Amino acid sequence: MAQVAMHSSTLANQSSAFEKSAPVSVTDKAVARVNGVVLTDRDLVREMMIIFPYAQQHGGRFPKEMEAGIRKGALDMIIFEELVYQDAQHRGVNVPAGKLDRAMTEFRKQFNSDAEFQAYLKVEHGGSMQDLRKKVRRAIIIQDQLDAQVNNRAKLTSAQVRAFYNSSGTNFTSQETVSIQTISIVIPDNANSKQEADVRQKAEDALKKAKAAKNYEEFGVLAEKVSQDDWRVMMGDHKALPRGKMPPAVEKIAFTLKPGQVSGLIRAENAWCIVRVNAHSMPTKVPYDQLRGQLKKDLESQKTEQLRKSLSARLKKAAKIEVM
Repeated sequence: MAQVAMHSSTLANQSSAFEKSAPVSVTDKAVARVNGVVLTDRDLVREMMIIFPYAQQHGGRFPKEMEAGIRKGALDMIIFEELVYQDAQHRGVNVPAGKLDRAMTEFRKQFNSDAEFQAYLKVEHGGSMQDLRKKVRRAIIIQDQLDAQVNNRAKLTSAQVRAFYNSSGTNFTSQETVSIQTISIVIPDNANSKQEADVRQKAEDALKKAKAAKNYEEFGVLAEKVSQDDWRVMMGDHKALPRGKMPPAVEKIAFTLKPGQVSGLIRAENAWCIVRVNAHSMPTKVPYDQLRGQLKKDLESQKTEQLRKSLSARLKKAAKIEVM
């Protein structure tokens, strides 16, 4: 989004991720030319700060592993915005004086004092109110054009969102799950035949008690006493699991049991496992009312990105762009 940004000089305690990188400096050198118009590293750093504002709290530093990606994204954005601005100029788009005056008033409100504003004006615009006014006007034109050509066109009606939901088949269907408790008796690594037999007997004893358990609580108390896996502290409760989230041997049995049933001994990796199924949920389509808000947001976001890419490609086709 086109903005006239204010740079903060506040320094915060720097984490190791930020300390690995040097502060990004501004020298007003050219980073790109768009149809002959020079974009500088001041424009680039301003956009980088918008993309990753936390850098302002770290003395202009960006996490080293993220800096190249942030820089590329910022460069793409300032080139795109310049293309949008130039296209609007060619079509004679202007900003009413009253709208520009109101924007200037709102912009000044972000500063805590006139002294702070004057300091910003000196650093960013060489002390020129005329230059600032020009930049604010440019930002308004870019935003208005993006609203008209991208953002407003990406908005969807409730009927359109509903139609997408209805036509999407299984896209909004929940997974089949089983809610299980387990008891695991671990087999030591490199166990000899006697050790194997002892573990098997211990598992058989646990199975008898598990089969006798009348409910969730009784099985859970048993799991806390005899199970040797990490779930014992949760009464053996794994909650609801879809396919692919448990060992294959356990999954094969668990999805065949009815709620309240307890399996026999299952050899799963390095343990004998006992499973109790507490619930079995079949796939169901998630109701539209539960999804419509997020679905509308996601669909509009996708359409916004498509329209933005289309606009960028159209404008770049007739443009001369040089990256320094």
